[in-house]
Amino acid sequence: MRLLRMLNILRVASKHRLDRLLPPDLALPLWARLPLGLLRVIPAPAASPAASLRMALEELGPVFVKFGQILSTRKDLFEGQVADELQKLQDQVPAFATAAARDIVEASLGSDISTLFATFDNQPLASASVAQVHSAVLHSGEAVVVKIIRPGIDLVIRQDLQVMYLLARLLERGWEDGRRLHPVTVVRDYERTILDELNLQLEAANATQLRKHWDRSGKLYVPIVYWDYCRPNVMVMERIYGMGSADVEALRARGVNMQKLAHLGVEIFFTQVFEHNFFHADMHPGNVFVDASDPENPTYIALDCAIIGSLTENDKNYLARNLLAFFNQDYYEVARLHVESEWVPADTDIKEFETVIRSVCAPIFQKPISEISFGRVLLSLFQTARRFNMEVQPQLVLLQKTLLNIEGMGRQIYPQLDLWQTAAPYMERWMKNRMGLRGLFHQAGAHAPGLLEQLPELPQLALTALAELKQLGRNNRRQTQLLDELHKSLQETSRSKRSVRLGGMALLLALATAMLPVAGLAAAGEALLGTSVLGSLGVYWMFIKG
Repeated sequence: MRLLRMLNILRVASKHRLDRLLPPDLALPLWARLPLGLLRVIPAPAASPAASLRMALEELGPVFVKFGQILSTRKDLFEGQVADELQKLQDQVPAFATAAARDIVEASLGSDISTLFATFDNQPLASASVAQVHSAVLHSGEAVVVKIIRPGIDLVIRQDLQVMYLLARLLERGWEDGRRLHPVTVVRDYERTILDELNLQLEAANATQLRKHWDRSGKLYVPIVYWDYCRPNVMVMERIYGMGSADVEALRARGVNMQKLAHLGVEIFFTQVFEHNFFHADMHPGNVFVDASDPENPTYIALDCAIIGSLTENDKNYLARNLLAFFNQDYYEVARLHVESEWVPADTDIKEFETVIRSVCAPIFQKPISEISFGRVLLSLFQTARRFNMEVQPQLVLLQKTLLNIEGMGRQIYPQLDLWQTAAPYMERWMKNRMGLRGLFHQAGAHAPGLLEQLPELPQLALTALAELKQLGRNNRRQTQLLDELHKSLQETSRSKRSVRLGGMALLLALATAMLPVAGLAAAGEALLGTSVLGSLGVYWMFIKG
């Protein structure tokens, strides 16, 4: 089965002549160079290499389509036509049989469909690479959607992952830029993402947490998860009715305040990243709907919470300070923060790094601030830092991908969106709250429960600490006294040994001298040798051994 899949992948790659995408300095092993040479005999198709890659991924099926979609967000790795073509990949996959969907639901939930639901629509609402969705109604009257993992997709994914790892390792070993671009890491990130999407209970947990953060906020709505109907391959959640965020014409026709809607998206994103530290990392238009029931005060609806991102406190801090420094055009501070945060090696020349950042990023500020892409700024920083051996930062790449999605969606809704004008005050306020007195009180409040829990033990801890300090002082005095005594003893021993060594040396030299007169001419060499040996022993004993 695995061999057949490998052969089919090679057939598709040959048909589209994907070898045209390989770098010229790729040093492949002999067994790989031979078929590649034969492949180049096949006439190249009329389509460009980038378009051929997109068509090949579509032909290889949903797992490769999903991989291409994720690669399309990695603009730190792919630029120009390749990235543009990958963005065209559509996740419109033929639905699997309704009978199979019903069987999976019944087997997972342990009951037949009619017992579980008052109605179950045999026609799927949507079908994607990993799962498909059916509408249903619970016996209690709630309208829901039932998400079902594709049968057999787990095996297909694992087989395709093995092929992807093989290709990634070839690139990493044979291509000069392979180690810098980390193709194996890219595949590993995809593996983690795609396998997480196979676990609908993980998605349900993410959705529940996201709903908790935004409940009653009037800004972002997350549908209710019905946990009694959730299993790893089945999830049931509230059905929502909204307008697609990409349907700009319909939103305008409804009279939606587009400026407010765009600014709300930016606020939601930065709140998720810097306050909640739990951000929806797949907020493309297909997963984001708009509640336009009140056109003047529209709100968002978030779906598909399989991919969630978070940052460490240090990463949040350095990221905010980096972006503030960048938009203040303080490139030295940008360079210094990259070193301080250990995103680049500690021995990086900060002045040289500053100069490179300035040469790459300063032209951006020749444009009006409203035309500056916030996501592109982040991308420029990462690409520049990569020249100084910046390792891939997976958590920041995921953030960058999400930021590009948010910015693209926001400017599609409201082309005049000035993301920096919206985001800068938010980040400045966040930094002030974090670094000022309010931040200090917040940190104290966060640790207060632990401190209160230990409060009854503080008197005993203080007494114990004092006793230990006293004992430490006594030990130090005793050690000092012992060292003094040892030093005196060594001095006396040294003087005694020196006297013995001088006597021994004199005796050896005397023996050596006594040997010379009694030695005959024939034995003169042996006598001299004996004299040298004895003399050397004397010197060794006096100056080295002692």
